[in-house]
Amino acid sequence: MPKPTAIAMAAAIMVVAGAAIVAFHPPARGGDTAARDGTATVPPEAAWRETRWPFLLDQWGVGRAFVCMPADCGVRIEVFIRPKIGFCNCTTGVSDETELERVADTDLASPAVTPLGPATPVKIAWMHGLARTYEVSGDKSPGRLISAAFNDECDAVVALASFGAADPDRAAPPVIALLNTAPVVQWVKKELGLEFVHREW
Repeated sequence: MPKPTAIAMAAAIMVVAGAAIVAFHPPARGGDTAARDGTATVPPEAAWRETRWPFLLDQWGVGRAFVCMPADCGVRIEVFIRPKIGFCNCTTGVSDETELERVADTDLASPAVTPLGPATPVKIAWMHGLARTYEVSGDKSPGRLISAAFNDECDAVVALASFGAADPDRAAPPVIALLNTAPVVQWVKKELGLEFVHREW
């Protein structure tokens, strides 16, 4: 076989093999939240849609509400977040379950909630705090919640996530990812009076 013909055939074989590899390569799961194995993945920021604050006005005012649908988050998740200015322990912050319970917004969902386990540390931008999972009991429809609180000095920021009876391990990563998005962090800074104050994170 002439040498040019052999080279051309080898090149053609390489192209076909490369196409086969591409065709059977599994898709990346970076923005795919509803993982086939049931594990949680983090949705893209655009998966969250802002909705109306659904609760009655109280001494802490209204906050912001977001929803992520099952197609993006694996389960339907609603998140409610607002600041509580001057309501945090200025010395220790949200560092124990007693302080988390004191500043939390679980009563917005139900006055009767039962912890499902110990609180775990969270970090939102430069702020540190705790998060805990609860079961709704009493007269309210059964469901589960994640309550998170974190602080900047004496000011607390609280978040409440509602996700029905779904597994908290699936709901938690998308919730924490939402709280760490740039639009939410910038809004929190503005609400805390830190819009023009530099914070490292």
